[in-house]
Amino acid sequence: MIPRRALWSVILAAALILTAAGYWGPWVAHKAAALVIPGVDLAEYVKFLPEYRRHEIRILREGFYLPLVALSLSLSLLAWQPAARWPMGLRALAWACSISAALAMLPPAWSPVTFRQPEFRLQIVAIVVCLIIAAVAPLLRRVRPAYLSCVLVPLSLFAAFVPVWQFGIVRPALDKVYGRPITIGWGPVVMTLGLILLALGWVGLSRSERRNG
Repeated sequence: MIPRRALWSVILAAALILTAAGYWGPWVAHKAAALVIPGVDLAEYVKFLPEYRRHEIRILREGFYLPLVALSLSLSLLAWQPAARWPMGLRALAWACSISAALAMLPPAWSPVTFRQPEFRLQIVAIVVCLIIAAVAPLLRRVRPAYLSCVLVPLSLFAAFVPVWQFGIVRPALDKVYGRPITIGWGPVVMTLGLILLALGWVGLSRSERRNG
């Protein structure tokens, strides 16, 4: 029988993989590869929709980056969390991936001038926060999972809801761009499943750690 803490560690790893796969997977599916839109591109793609530029679509563009924030923070903290029964190689990979997830929020063709533009301010703040947490994660290794879950559980659930909800809002505009109703890919479902599982994983890890003292 697998110990509960080890089981939740496996569940957390699976949740992170599902989240990443769904986020980088197709949200708009199409036979032509050039017309496939992955979740990671939506925050930039919506800027060019006429309805968004005319302020007819009211969404927070940066909301599409929430899964990256949840991924980056969870990866960096779990990489150094003793309660997570991960081997050293997996911990190193998780920590490296936390930095990659944070940097995935960088604007395309970015430069120091880009960082000062108001439209990129929120995502730059999110990147900085994620990188700071990754840098100080070794110092946070003694913070109990119960305290970490107070932030990461609601963040994961919020990240599961907001992008999918906003995707539904922009879908009619995407239909116009494609000239027909778009085909929704498997990305949103897999990402949502991963983030819900991530939230459950943090809760389970917290309870098992508390039970074991």
